[in-house]
Amino acid sequence: MRISPFRLKFYAALALSVCAALAARGALAANLNVQVDSLANGGAIAPQYTFCVPAAQGHVTRGPDKNPRVSWSKGPEGTQSYAVIVTDLSGPSVRTEMNQEGKTVAADLPRLTSYHWVLIDIPANVTEIPEGADADGAVPHGKPQTPAKFGLRGLNVFTNVFAANPQMSGNYFGYDGPCPSFNDALAHDYRFRVYALNVPTLNLSGPFDGNAAISAMFGHILAVGEVKGTYSINPAVK
Repeated sequence: MRISPFRLKFYAALALSVCAALAARGALAANLNVQVDSLANGGAIAPQYTFCVPAAQGHVTRGPDKNPRVSWSKGPEGTQSYAVIVTDLSGPSVRTEMNQEGKTVAADLPRLTSYHWVLIDIPANVTEIPEGADADGAVPHGKPQTPAKFGLRGLNVFTNVFAANPQMSGNYFGYDGPCPSFNDALAHDYRFRVYALNVPTLNLSGPFDGNAAISAMFGHILAVGEVKGTYSINPAVK
């Protein structure tokens, strides 16, 4: 059977499209080697990196709230920037019983993802964020979006957590560490994730959040790596 020149061009274009898609899929499968100081993958997050710690008297008190040192291997060819995103996968979907004496946030309650660190547009020649470089103590009303020593800060979960508290409300940019409720029956699951991107900037500005950053990264991710951590201030949780 003779194939027309038009069909030959069509099949050639289709083959190129498939090859491009497979190449893109391969790039997305690339891994970055990510390390978070003092955190073994899947282990407990050290108290110095948390917003809340157990109190000697009472349930909870303010923690040191330093960002840990996060480092990663160099991204693949074409990397033009990095993004660091830290999420809590265990935020309660119902908040009415959080930190309520005599009540428990049930372990089987549906959970939501929230963001504890959003840092984008990190230059391609940077492969670590030193300890305390983005956060070195909790700041009432939140840290400003700029200046940031590395990249551009996005909003974290405490913007919403403290929205109704006049003494603490504000836009919380950059890193603020874990602070699960003292009566949560579930140890929270955190992910420190680093993305290598093929663009120098995500072109975000103003008070953008983690969802906006993730959406802007779509189609630009060359490689990704993560370290998992857990944290709880409930003494009943092992």
